Amino acid sequence: MTRPIVAIVGRSNVGKSTLLNRLTGMRRAVVATLPGTTRDRIFASITWQGQDMCLIDTGGWLPDHSLNSAVPLLQQKVTYQIEIAIDQADAIIFLVDSRDGIITADEEIAEMLRQTGKPVILTANKVDSPKQKGQLADFYRLGMGQPVPISAHHNLGIGKLMESVLAVLPTAPQESSVKSPEAKLAIVGRPNVGKSTLLNTLLHEERAIVDESPGTTRDSLDAEIQWGDERVILIDTAGIRRRARVAVGVEYYSLLRALNAINRCDVALLLVDATEAVTAQDIHIASYIMEMKKGMLLVVNKWDIIPAAQRKEFQRFLLARFNFLSFAPFLYISAKRGDGVNRILPEAWDIWQETQKRVANSTVDKIIKEAVSCHPPARRGMRQLRIIKARQDESSPATFILKVNDLRLVYATYQRYLENQLRQHFGFPGVPLHLTFIKAGSKNKGNREVTKV
Repeated sequence: MTRPIVAIVGRSNVGKSTLLNRLTGMRRAVVATLPGTTRDRIFASITWQGQDMCLIDTGGWLPDHSLNSAVPLLQQKVTYQIEIAIDQADAIIFLVDSRDGIITADEEIAEMLRQTGKPVILTANKVDSPKQKGQLADFYRLGMGQPVPISAHHNLGIGKLMESVLAVLPTAPQESSVKSPEAKLAIVGRPNVGKSTLLNTLLHEERAIVDESPGTTRDSLDAEIQWGDERVILIDTAGIRRRARVAVGVEYYSLLRALNAINRCDVALLLVDATEAVTAQDIHIASYIMEMKKGMLLVVNKWDIIPAAQRKEFQRFLLARFNFLSFAPFLYISAKRGDGVNRILPEAWDIWQETQKRVANSTVDKIIKEAVSCHPPARRGMRQLRIIKARQDESSPATFILKVNDLRLVYATYQRYLENQLRQHFGFPGVPLHLTFIKAGSKNKGNREVTKV
């Protein structure tokens, strides 16, 4: 399953973060009246009318002449990350402020977007009344057609905007119900944690360029391994294309490439560096793997550098930081020396098989109802959650559908209890399970997917 990327681009303070928050239905981005609030890019996965997509909220574009001498490097980083988001996006929402009209920064962005050849949806924000729609004619000068009027703050025009987005997204190929005979493994992680070194060690050859500086790998590399009678495809994720700008873009570019690799794989090998603290980017990548319902193996590299006396303490720290990955196996290796690398393929293969595991629906229903009988859910006033029927999803083995009497009675603690019961009986090591609750008799209306991140 490939999830297209939609970038929200515009100058500073036009409402990009407000729009992201509106589309996700939650406050995923910080919103403030000061220009330039969003600096680190925000990623959010949403589903609109059955279409999954990844939204990217970018920082505010500023023309060169407006840069304050005190913050040129910061703006350089923001501007470069906007360029990266545009480069990776399948579609672009170009947001302008209807109240301000066209200014120089809008014209610069429009010129840049025209050169990409990518589908762009010109969107005029802060159109809070029908009268204001008549003031949008000036935006035709940008050469991007009719602007879509919206008010992200007041939730006006959002449906029309998303219809325009869906119309230009690439059509996903129809997935075959027959699984391919090879397991696709993606090596993902932050720059310079040893992804290319691990790929070379697994292949027993210098297939990928290895360098001490972060961002050496410029494109994703796919390599085939014949492992006994089995066939494995390894996907190595890229660092950065333009080495002159490594200092200002490597982390962001690496994250975007990781998202694309995760989209393509069956099992993600999340590589972390034992010599560095677990970072927010490590957490983001792990969370995205879970959202995409991919198998996961957490691989701790450079383990040989950690003194033996400190290893138990480091393992405790790692388990605490990744406490939401209790389902995922951990391996400790040295990609450079080859220590522990021979355990990766067998472990990843087992996880891949777990991602395809099917359980009889009657058995799932029985286990869930036995779990409810042994530990009934908490009451809410006079009402109590009842699970009418439980089954495994036909198209996604890691997803379980539970029909209930009232969605409001589904609590996070009880969701975790039910997931633990499913794992206790059916296993699924290395596979993030998703519980989807549906109100009985609703014909799939009002579904609520519960994802623990």
